[in-house]
Amino acid sequence: MEQLVDSYGRHIKSMRISITDKCNFRCTYCMPAEGLPWLKKPEILTYEEIVRISRVAVDMGIEQIRLTGGEPLVRRDVPDLVYQLHQLPGLRSLSLTTNGVLLKDQARPLAEAGLTRINVSLDSLVREKFAKLTRRDQLDRVLIGLEELEKYPSIHPIKVNAVAMRDFTEEEVLDFVQLARRKAYVVRWIEFMPLDADQIWRKEDILTGAELKAIIEAKYGPLVPVRGGDPSETARRYTFSDGIGEIGFINPVSEPFCSTCDRIRLTADGQLRTCLFATEETDLRAVVRSDADDEQLAQTIRRAVWHKELKHYIGDKRFKRANRSMSMIGG
Repeated sequence: MEQLVDSYGRHIKSMRISITDKCNFRCTYCMPAEGLPWLKKPEILTYEEIVRISRVAVDMGIEQIRLTGGEPLVRRDVPDLVYQLHQLPGLRSLSLTTNGVLLKDQARPLAEAGLTRINVSLDSLVREKFAKLTRRDQLDRVLIGLEELEKYPSIHPIKVNAVAMRDFTEEEVLDFVQLARRKAYVVRWIEFMPLDADQIWRKEDILTGAELKAIIEAKYGPLVPVRGGDPSETARRYTFSDGIGEIGFINPVSEPFCSTCDRIRLTADGQLRTCLFATEETDLRAVVRSDADDEQLAQTIRRAVWHKELKHYIGDKRFKRANRSMSMIGG
């Protein structure tokens, strides 16, 4: 099939697929304490529908698929979906983003099904802070889940992602650095973005990658850039002068990477989004539940991708908030 290219010449190679809007955490920067109105089961794509859309997308050049939520592991039989996606010819990378709470029991079946990479969201290593942020006292279970992952080297690398927030993250930066140097984890900080359901985000709450890097270099000296990554990679990657450990900074607000963005997103209810901050969506669920064939599905995807946004405009007067919160879009 004809490859996916947008009107700015960006080749689209990565798709993030949310398989549920539900989550077993209630992170303060993501959703209210009481949660959100969840999608009804008939509204959510079946695994068969997800595999069909993925197969067509891979035929058009998608090389990487990441499963997200909500919390994807709260949906039943996720390893079955991973196994089916792993069989798609041409798919080079199959990964998953999780909060880690259910990994103790899920790591082995995920590895055996063919998962190749994983991101574990972990914003604090201090039990009280973790519980306050997530509204769940589950830090120990997350750390146990990470240790379980280490038993399965086919899932590599294990990335630990922390949202960087001013007056919350600073005091733990060096503790996370030690985690990266002690364990085979790649620790990355992601700048706080305006995707919270309560819409309380303020630009003043952003702790930039540059500020974090300065804190680390004050202790460890100049960081050494990791070379040879994918040009569309979102993280600025570094190691230390002794070569032990890797960290990264994802700076979508202070250093946007829109010009090299190669990603599209599929929500749990089958809406294709060509930008995290999109205000419009394309309904693929309606297409796959009609009598449309794969070529018609491909044409729908191709048309949506052609109109992919140039950039997100955060910090610009032209910025418009996304029409959904992060948990509803997919991490």
